[in-house]
Amino acid sequence: MHIILVPGLWLDASSWGDVSPALEAAGHRTRPLTMPGVGAIASESAGIGMADWVAAVAAEIDALDGQIVLVGHSGGGNVAYGAVDARPDRVTHLVLLDTWPPGEGGTISEFPIVDGVVPFPGWDFFDESDVADLDPQTRADAAARAKSVPEQIPTDPIRLMDERRRAVPVTIITGTVPAAQIREIIAAPPAWAAELAALQQVDIIELGEPGDATGHWPQFSRPGAVAEAILQAIG
Repeated sequence: MHIILVPGLWLDASSWGDVSPALEAAGHRTRPLTMPGVGAIASESAGIGMADWVAAVAAEIDALDGQIVLVGHSGGGNVAYGAVDARPDRVTHLVLLDTWPPGEGGTISEFPIVDGVVPFPGWDFFDESDVADLDPQTRADAAARAKSVPEQIPTDPIRLMDERRRAVPVTIITGTVPAAQIREIIAAPPAWAAELAALQQVDIIELGEPGDATGHWPQFSRPGAVAEAILQAIG
């Protein structure tokens, strides 16, 4: 089947470079994406919002025949979920890598804006638990490849219109939140997790064993495990 890989903020298609080969070897066809405006200066990206990123993924779906799996990492999970909402009859499975689905009007987060774009803020911006499994060389390599994103993207509310999205099977591959804790959230959801609780089928795969530090960017720290988890999710 086709596997469309949606990167998180500051990442492009190359961020999936160590994950795709194992998926291809298993017989799937991968489509790693670079989202519109990534790496562009403000004058070229100022008008790009979340709807444009969702539309870009929907266009990729429309260009393909057969079964389609969407994989979204971090903020890319918002984009992928928006694409499921736009094409609920075309997506066979949604895989969320260390993230969960946004509700109507949800945003990614807020980050510093510099010269009209949102640059990668550096590893010190994030909690230690997010980066615990990234060694210095991996951090340096990933940071060197990071690109700015359009100013609107992190705080632009997503619009969801088709409740059929909730019937699409979802697998959460988690590296920073234990599966048991996610299940507790689903059982008694706070307002921000209402969409997660509304999903009809949610499976959860933990990347690490108890006590094994796994962070928020496992496609860099343990790409083989991420590929294996994706294959497990989609059968």
